[in-house]
Amino acid sequence: MSRLLGLATLTLALTLAATAARADFRRERTLALESGGAFTLDSDIGEVVLTGGSASGARVVVTSDRDLDSDFEFTFDESARAATVRIKRRSSLRRLFGGWSENGHTRITIQVPTPADVHLSTAGGSISASHLTGALDIRSSGGGLDVEAVDGNVDGNTSGGSIRMRGIRGNAVANTSGGGITISDVGGTLKADTSGGGISITSVGGELRASTSGGGVDVRSAGGRVEASSSGGGVTVRFAAGNSSGGAVSSSGGPVRVEIDPAAHMSIDASSSGGSVDSDVPITIQGKVANDSLRGEMNGGGPLLRLRSSGGGVKIGRTSEGAKR
Repeated sequence: MSRLLGLATLTLALTLAATAARADFRRERTLALESGGAFTLDSDIGEVVLTGGSASGARVVVTSDRDLDSDFEFTFDESARAATVRIKRRSSLRRLFGGWSENGHTRITIQVPTPADVHLSTAGGSISASHLTGALDIRSSGGGLDVEAVDGNVDGNTSGGSIRMRGIRGNAVANTSGGGITISDVGGTLKADTSGGGISITSVGGELRASTSGGGVDVRSAGGRVEASSSGGGVTVRFAAGNSSGGAVSSSGGPVRVEIDPAAHMSIDASSSGGSVDSDVPITIQGKVANDSLRGEMNGGGPLLRLRSSGGGVKIGRTSEGAKR
């Protein structure tokens, strides 16, 4: 009896040891990639962290607390100007009879030359990318996006989390159905859309479009034309000093507030079905005077700024720079 018990104990220990060893998965690969080349990741699993650096080549490290070889197929392709990594699930029959599970944590760490065009796609987690010179296209169905210090255009889409971007010198697109959006320091144009949270934007040099059905919108230091709307909260837009580009700001879920340089040349069309319309900047009124609407010109007029609210009042104030004059 004792011999049988000892044998069973030994068998169990060996099984556990084999399972633990198999669970500590690590695969590392360095692919040829010249500065200015293109890198692509297409993965069905894992969070992704990518950074740009001074070294040539693309270094890819995949770690997991589960055995990926049994459920996923790895493909590495390389040339001087392009490198591609694919991590794809095996056939559905193998997953069905092989006991495949979504449980576990997988991380894909990538370093590429700073000058590079990058495309990242994952169905298994968040994506973080930083310190690149080139176009960046990132897509996730399972987590948030975090982007920093990109000298180029950025296109980010996720259905599973929030989006954070900062230090983008080109144009930027941020689209999510699962969280809020926080963006700062965009040199070009910006388009931000979410159905799952609020939007906070600071310092955009070009035209800006922001829309949400799940929270409020707050924009600071808008350098170009602004289109901002919300059905889930209030909208506040602060135009940068000297900005006369106009736009359209609306909310069906709260009040609308804009801050404008008093020296700007704009035409104003403001109305509210949920409160009053008030202005702290001088506007030459056109037509009749009413408590819930205002139409007129600032400094002789210019591009139209259209303001609408059905969830509160409309307030037109001075920019902080303009208020100091």
